[in-house]
Amino acid sequence: MLLKLIFYIAVLLIAVWGYRQYQQPVSRLKVGSPAPDFNLLDTQGQSRALKDWQGQWLALYFYPKDHTPGCTQEACQFRDDISQFTQLGAHVVGISVDTVASHASFANKHGLQFPLLADTDGLVAEKYGVLLDWVVFKAARRVTYLIDPQGRIAQSYTEVDPKHHSAEILRDLQQLSATQPSTKE
Repeated sequence: MLLKLIFYIAVLLIAVWGYRQYQQPVSRLKVGSPAPDFNLLDTQGQSRALKDWQGQWLALYFYPKDHTPGCTQEACQFRDDISQFTQLGAHVVGISVDTVASHASFANKHGLQFPLLADTDGLVAEKYGVLLDWVVFKAARRVTYLIDPQGRIAQSYTEVDPKHHSAEILRDLQQLSATQPSTKE
C-alpha cells in the first residue's frame, strides 16, 4: 500500500513538473537571425541538413508525436497543400523526437510526400527552443519556423492550430516571398 502511494505521488509530481515545463514560454528565435543548422535522418535513413534547402523557402515544423490526432491533422493539411508550397518555391519539413521507423510508418499511412526528420535525442528541438523534456518523456512543442532562402528566420509560429496552420503559412509565405524572391539554384 505504501509503495503504491509513493508511486502515485511520484507520478503526480512528474505530471505537475511536466505541465509547468509545457506552460513556459517558447524560447523563440528572433526574426532575421540565422536558422540553427541540423543534420538528421529522414524516413529513408538519408541524412538531411538545413543546407539542403539553401536558396529556397522552408517551412520547418516541429510536432510532438507521430500518429496522434493533432499531429496527423497538421501533417495531412501540409500534404494537401504541398502543391501550393511548391508553386511558391517552398518546401515543408517536419521534425519530432520520434524514430525513423515511426516517421516512415506515419508518412506511409498518410501519404506524406515531404521529409519527416528524426530528432531522437532532441538536440535540434533544443536548438530551436521547442524541446519539452519531462525526464521520462521528450517531445517537441508544436512550433513552426518559416526560413527564407538565405537561411534566416522569416517568421515563427508558436500558437499553432493544426486545422488551419498550413493555410496560415501559405498566406504569410505569399506576402514574404513577394518582398524577397527565392534564389533557387
